This record gives sequence, C-alpha cells and structure tokens, in this order.
Amino acid sequence: MPELPEVETTRRSLEAPLVGRRVTHVVVRDRRLRWPIEPDFERHLTGASIRAVGRRAKYLLVVTDRGTAMIHLGMSGSLVRVPGTTPVVKHDHVDIVLDDDGVLRFHDPRRFGSIHWIDGDPASHPLLASLAPEPSDAAFGGAYLHRITRGRSVAIKHVLMNGQLVTGVGNIYASEALHAAAIDPKTAAKRLSRERCDRLVAAVTATLARAIEAGGSSLRDYVDGAGNAGHFQTESAVYGREGLACPRCGNAIRLLRQGQRATYWCAGCQT
Repeated sequence: MPELPEVETTRRSLEAPLVGRRVTHVVVRDRRLRWPIEPDFERHLTGASIRAVGRRAKYLLVVTDRGTAMIHLGMSGSLVRVPGTTPVVKHDHVDIVLDDDGVLRFHDPRRFGSIHWIDGDPASHPLLASLAPEPSDAAFGGAYLHRITRGRSVAIKHVLMNGQLVTGVGNIYASEALHAAAIDPKTAAKRLSRERCDRLVAAVTATLARAIEAGGSSLRDYVDGAGNAGHFQTESAVYGREGLACPRCGNAIRLLRQGQRATYWCAGCQT
C-alpha cells in the first residue's frame, strides 16, 4: 500500500508538470472506487487551471482555480502523467487530460482508492478534518508522543500506525523507525519514558525523510507520478530481512505478526 513517503514522492514528481496547466476534459471509465466518483466530477474539473499539488496524509490534493480534486491511491493505485498517445490498459479508471496533450492517469487494480471533488477548504473535508498530526508537524514531538501513550497498554508499533494518533507511519516505516530507535516493537506504549519518546520521534522523522529521498518503497508495483519505482526497500535495515544479520549488532533479524501485519525486528538491540 502506498504510504506517506510514496504519496509525497508522487506529489513532488507531479508538481512541476501539472502546475500552470489547464484541464481540457476528463474521462471517467469506472466510477466504482472505494467511494463512487461523484457524477459531476468531470464538469467541475473541466476547464480548471491547476495552481498547486499538495498532500495531507495519504491524500493528494490537486488544487485548481475552481476547487480541489482529492485523490487517494488505495492499496495498489498510481497517479502518473503520461503522453496523450499512451494506450489505455485495464484498470486505467480516470484520465485528466491537460492542455499540453499530457494525461494525468489514475490506475487502480483493486479499486480501493478514491477521487473526490472539494469546493471549499480541503481541511474541512470529513476525510481530512479529524486526521492526527503528521511526523513533520510541529505538534508531533516527544512531548506529544509521551502524552498520547500514557495509559495505553497496546504495543508501541500499534500506536505509530494508528491514524487517529499519528498520521502517515506505515508498516514498513514503523518497523524501520523502531529499529533505528532501538525499541522493541512489542513494548507497551505506556512503558516508554519521555527520553525514549524523544528518540522514537527523531527516528520516525528521519526514517520518513530517508524514504522520501529514496523515492519511497516499490515492493510490488508502486511508481511515482513520472512512472519511476522507489528504492528505499534496498536500504532497509530490518524490513524484509528475516534471518539476515542486523546491521547494528549482527543478530539475526526476526519476523513476528502484529495485528496481521509483518513486523521485522532485532531481539539483540531492540529492547
């Protein structure tokens, strides 16, 4: 599933080719996404000029002079700018055609993604209004993490992946950040001291920054807005490395299941 680094990488790769372009028309081939695409989506977007490409959590925001197209990539989606002559293939559900003959194409085999039109402030949309701070927000710090973990007996990895507490830390990056902070992913959240919370916040922020710099992770079919795969998976310290040596202490990396998700960790140096 594309997580925050993949969505931010997509945003960055689309910003330059989209900003300043005008939408000439929109083609919707299948409205049946996670939520059906609104019947008047094409009318709203046709003729609009693109002013910015933003992001909130895992939602891309194509901001125009008429309103905002909010796009979620779901589990397997991609949003790629392609030449207008590029043949349409199965699961190419939406084309946003631009005035330079380019096409912003939404592809989603599982149809778990979504596309919405927002007339007003995107921050007030129900899907965005209740989102927790992102790791890059000033509000997300050691004091915040320490406060929200008090009284919580769940494993700290579950807290990191709870979108109502922290927005944007996916499974890969939670495992990597916990390893970088030398914290056992099974540790009850309430047991973390303020010092360990400070350390974990720093590790989360650094891990996501590294992932964005690497273009995200392409474990299966993720590509950015220019069609390029990410390569953070080749730099991971623990994720996908079961049985291999921990780069910090040399012990074998282990795999466990937490909430039906794979967690990779080192019993030697994560305590």
